[in-house]
Amino acid sequence: MHLPSLSKARVAAPDLFAPEPPIAFDPFRAPVPAPDAVMVDSLEQAARRVPPHRTVVHLCTPPHIRSGMLDRLGELGYRMVIVEKPLALDLAGLAAVARVRRRWGLDLTVTTQWLDSALTRRLRTAVEGHEFGGLRGIRVVQNKPRFTRSARSPGHPTAFDVEVPHALAVVLTLAGGASLATASWEDMVTDDRHLPRLGRARLRLDHHSGVRTEIDSDLTSPVRERRITLEFDRATLVGHYPCGDTDHTAQLRVAVAGREATRSVFTDDALPSFILRAYARHQRLPLEPGTLPVHVDAVRLLTEAKDLCAVREPDPVLPEEVHSVPSAL
Repeated sequence: MHLPSLSKARVAAPDLFAPEPPIAFDPFRAPVPAPDAVMVDSLEQAARRVPPHRTVVHLCTPPHIRSGMLDRLGELGYRMVIVEKPLALDLAGLAAVARVRRRWGLDLTVTTQWLDSALTRRLRTAVEGHEFGGLRGIRVVQNKPRFTRSARSPGHPTAFDVEVPHALAVVLTLAGGASLATASWEDMVTDDRHLPRLGRARLRLDHHSGVRTEIDSDLTSPVRERRITLEFDRATLVGHYPCGDTDHTAQLRVAVAGREATRSVFTDDALPSFILRAYARHQRLPLEPGTLPVHVDAVRLLTEAKDLCAVREPDPVLPEEVHSVPSAL
């Protein structure tokens, strides 16, 4: 996902980037040709090709090995790192990332491109402008079939770690800090596969501002949908984020009491926009504050949600326990 979006960003703002192609390294397999990139055999080889202190790293490895990779990058002299979401899987992972960040003075930016989405910008304008009164509630629906990828890639242990971090960053930005009210998860089950905790994730938040948020992410859905609904005092806004790489178009429906609803359709290619903002921030001195605090809060809420679900999860039934149940016949 990053390389094609990086190519778009380089075309849009060539002065932000060096003219040479990006350098790519895959720690899990031997180098294979990559479009618009030069593959290398190691991070050390990459560091010898371009000065680490003026290089931005896109770290796209799974979160369970994130702190180790960040430590290697820091030791080599890299300081500007864009990391894939989520920042960490739990509080222990978050603490490990924080230690490495302090040790090397890393500037971390989490890839939550929904924050740079044109749709999110319109929603933020509606919230901050108070045109429709106060914000009362938010509901996010994230539906996508993810059967094959979930079975093939072990990087995400639960459905909370796939799509929900995107939504959490948006709602925390729109409505402020929050506490967890409730959460649940479901397994992914097919005729030949059972993946615990990877089917569906739901949570409800109570924001300190009085707003209530519901997030529902179903990775077993037969359809793709990324929908966000904002309930205001005098209006309801329903937005649809793009669902894939084939069509970067968003939609927003605004229904105000006593008026005919309006609908707008507009281009929304969020990942190149995110990359442009991240690189522009690194070019400015002093650096502007980033969005890291939002992602730290998101990890805290996700950890609380997973802990709550784990406590409620029934203990597995052992085979001997099954045999000891008296027959009802």
